[in-house]
Amino acid sequence: MEEPRQSPRGTRGLAPPPALCGFLLLLVLVFGVSYAVGAQAGPVAPGMHGTSTSNGGDGGGGADMNDMENMDHGSGG
Repeated sequence: MEEPRQSPRGTRGLAPPPALCGFLLLLVLVFGVSYAVGAQAGPVAPGMHGTSTSNGGDGGGGADMNDMENMDHGSGG
């Protein structure tokens, strides 16, 4: 009676499935392309800049509560 062949321990048991490797590679590729396109497109809104660590002013992009109170909401009063 023949015994079933077994691969040497450590060669097949530790390697992830090829489908998982392909999926992860595709995921990294998609995120990389997405980041590159986003970096080329620039900010999503006018006046929007990266975060800064300076304490002087609001950078010209923030809204004040007084600005919010003076807005016309079109409630038709």
